[in-house]
Amino acid sequence: MLITELWRYPVKSLQGEQLDAVEVTGAGLRGDRAYAIFDAETGLGLTARRVPQLLFASARLHDDGTAEITLPNGAVAKDDDALSRWLDRRVTLRSANDDVQPRYENVADFEHEATSAWELFEGGTSAFHDSPEAVVSLLSYATIPDWAPRRFRANLLFDGVSEETLVGSRLKLGDAELDVGDCLERCVMVTRPQPEGIDKDLDVLRTIHRQREGCLAVGALVATPGTVHVGDELIVR
Repeated sequence: MLITELWRYPVKSLQGEQLDAVEVTGAGLRGDRAYAIFDAETGLGLTARRVPQLLFASARLHDDGTAEITLPNGAVAKDDDALSRWLDRRVTLRSANDDVQPRYENVADFEHEATSAWELFEGGTSAFHDSPEAVVSLLSYATIPDWAPRRFRANLLFDGVSEETLVGSRLKLGDAELDVGDCLERCVMVTRPQPEGIDKDLDVLRTIHRQREGCLAVGALVATPGTVHVGDELIVR
């Protein structure tokens, strides 16, 4: 099993950046989900579950740890005012280092989103991950032969066997080691449209529920920090 792609998402729910190598810290890939956009009125973190247009902006991380956000029109968002105008609501970009409660929304019934209730959930605190038990996500091409990998926003993509076979194992990759936990439960995010011709597709989530009990990809915690490169072998300890 070889790592074929590395992805970091500096701002939650925005497009990220593909890397050749990255440092893995206790909080996950350095800079991954380091920022999130929060609704100034509700105090909730915004994700593409509630605001699908987030997926049409992108973010990259500067060497000093700050994030640069490029809006769908190609302009760089200089401040919260620019983000607020784009999203047509008052928002603020927050860092995981800030004193902020990581609360988000998920639609209860993705088949009937217009009339469905929305449920609140708490995310991680070291970075804006959905779960503190999954700071690195891994996905095998063997699991998604017909779907665009970017739908699933995994940090590490690899070839070889299904990622489900790694559950409960310790992986060595580069200088780092990961403890692989459970498979990740998927939500309406995977159905959302994205740039470059990725259309809205409810059948993605329907198929995951029907064939995979609602789960796809696996989450891991960092046992040993280190640097990981594309081409590194995934070695099961």
